[in-house]
Amino acid sequence: MKYVPEPFRIKTVEPIKMTTREFRQDAIREAGYNTFLLKSEDVYIDLLTDSGTNAMSDAQWAALQLGDEAYAGSRNFYDLERTIQEVYGYKHVVPTHQGRAAEHIMSRLLIKPGDFVPGNMYFTTTRLHQELAGGTFNDAIIDEAHDPSCTHPFKGNFDVKKLQALVDKVGPKRIPYISAATCVNMAGGQPISIANLHELRAFADKHGLKIMLDNTRTVENAYFIQKREAGFANKSVKQIVREICSFTDGCTSSAKKDGLVNIGGFLATNDEDFFVASKEQVVIYEGLHTYGGLAGRDMAAMAQGIRESVANDDYIKYRVEQVNFFGDLLSAAGVPHVVPHGGHAIFLDARAFLPHIDQEQFPAQALAAEIYVETGVRAMERGNVSAGRNKETGQNYRPKLELVRLTIPRRVYTQSHLEYAAEGIINVFQKRDCVKGLRFTFEPSALRFFQARFETVG
Repeated sequence: MKYVPEPFRIKTVEPIKMTTREFRQDAIREAGYNTFLLKSEDVYIDLLTDSGTNAMSDAQWAALQLGDEAYAGSRNFYDLERTIQEVYGYKHVVPTHQGRAAEHIMSRLLIKPGDFVPGNMYFTTTRLHQELAGGTFNDAIIDEAHDPSCTHPFKGNFDVKKLQALVDKVGPKRIPYISAATCVNMAGGQPISIANLHELRAFADKHGLKIMLDNTRTVENAYFIQKREAGFANKSVKQIVREICSFTDGCTSSAKKDGLVNIGGFLATNDEDFFVASKEQVVIYEGLHTYGGLAGRDMAAMAQGIRESVANDDYIKYRVEQVNFFGDLLSAAGVPHVVPHGGHAIFLDARAFLPHIDQEQFPAQALAAEIYVETGVRAMERGNVSAGRNKETGQNYRPKLELVRLTIPRRVYTQSHLEYAAEGIINVFQKRDCVKGLRFTFEPSALRFFQARFETVG
């Protein structure tokens, strides 16, 4: 449980408040037992997401003052373009306001109705954009990824046999690309190995398929490769990041994670024709291709954040090991969660945590709400609510993983914050039989976890 010390000093602080249990009971009831609907000011430690919740560096704040707010040809775009080319290796760059905008553009351009898109587990917005474009997601991740207790070091790997089965069933012409993610979010932040990317590239080339990368957490993934995969211990994270991307044809990216900013993303590609078409789409939905829905100052901060993420290995070691420290505290108390620990969050195994609650009563949603009441810590559900319903049957998907995600923002919380959060979660675990299931009082038609409302059952 040794804590890796922060490779930075704190120069600015933001006050946060502790509330009473009675206050939090009222707050979660008013929010319909959905932590997304809580007011930020009513949260003590916010582990809802690591998306855009990072603390920016002094150099990033200084970069904001150098924003070129020209509508066309901002110098900040060209700095961002050069940075992405250097760090990730892609030829062409289209900025977007965040990652899901890049997913939208890519899906519109590459997917036709009736297509199938295989991936190493789904992500919510990615799958929805694929479905809106007429495609069907096909899960091709290894089986170990669906077992929270399995200690496979690279649970984000593809099962190439599953990919081959899909090709045999529908043919390669109905597969527009393979959707590969680093540090797979829904699997618990689990990495993919270089060896598996080698295998994936060979498979794709054999069948004439593209590989498009969800590049959001590639820096974290590179650290796991450096730490766990033979032959990479003496390579820098920056070198490994470039190697990961070299196996792919392009990427979408939310810079609100690895990029250390509060807003921003991009679409990158090595394909000239796809790049030209993407620029046409970004003008329709985001803004001119040299700003993509972002202010010049946002692009300046993003470029600086990307450079900082790989400037040396000290930052990413601290970042991932801070998550590991948090997980070790829970492991010592026997709290069930996904292992090995991922790169950005600890994922509680809600089915093992609350075995008395049927999955149709959303144990992960109930657990996230109970953790807030007990501690003031905000987490989020990643289970039956997030998975949604089968459009043909109307039934919940009932995924094998029913998880509560406790996501660590970058450069924000200290060791004592995590120790407090762990202590509160352990308290909930010790009285877990008192937690009740939930049912919908309002269910949105898509991405229901964002705005759904619930009431307790029983």
